[in-house]
Amino acid sequence: MLSLAAVAPSAFYAPAPAVRAGADVRMAVAKGETVADLEALAEAQKIPMGYWDPLGMTKLNLYDLGESGTIGWLRQAEIKHGRVAMAAFVGFCVQANGIAFPWALTGGPLSDGETTMFSDIAAIPSPLDQWDAVPAAGKMQILLTMFLFEWIGEEAKPHYTMGGKPGAFPSLKEARSVPHPVPLDLYDPFGLFKNDSPEKKARGLNVEINNGRAAMLGIFGLISASKGLIVPGLDALGLPQSDAEPMAFFGPNDVGSFPLVDKMFENVGSFPWNA
Repeated sequence: MLSLAAVAPSAFYAPAPAVRAGADVRMAVAKGETVADLEALAEAQKIPMGYWDPLGMTKLNLYDLGESGTIGWLRQAEIKHGRVAMAAFVGFCVQANGIAFPWALTGGPLSDGETTMFSDIAAIPSPLDQWDAVPAAGKMQILLTMFLFEWIGEEAKPHYTMGGKPGAFPSLKEARSVPHPVPLDLYDPFGLFKNDSPEKKARGLNVEINNGRAAMLGIFGLISASKGLIVPGLDALGLPQSDAEPMAFFGPNDVGSFPLVDKMFENVGSFPWNA
């Protein structure tokens, strides 16, 4: 858990200036964040331990990007993982309570195969086991969607390692890699927040980052408790125990659908959380 205080991009970034003929090209490069920026935001966020980087991550010079590029990479990773964790935490709570769509996941009147309802998946007690029960085709659709979002996210200009805003996601309506027209954007699809003040946007980003940090701890706590590990505060919830492998995207049911999946599970039983 990095407490690399996430500086609100709108507070520290400005559009790259236009380059005149013969002008120094370096002037067109947006200025990235520094450790001083992170320290300032840690104070603004009222983080109890202040700016905290016990592993010295900001000094690693990742991929030879320098200080600002390394911080941009770490900030992007933290924000992205926080957003995924928030969705995962809510999803775990929904799945653990058996809430599901009322229609078919696979099959149906136009299919000759067996019909699988979302409610069939939701009837499985543990969300971890529910994921293993999702058909391989459904998992592949999710994987391809993730790949597409990652690809589009890397097209942001300027890049987050080159002074761009960590966490900023390009417009789906304008993205070059989207194979067909998309009428709505991923963030703020109805334009409800486009006129918010810079101060409100900065506060919203700080809240999102702190919630994401809490969600990362929360979802791993729920997963750990589901595997029988002692997690103070979650042990009393009585979560259904699972035999699934939470660190694997594919499960034993996918062995016949994809190559090498069987190899992935050869040593699962020796992992510390399965021993």
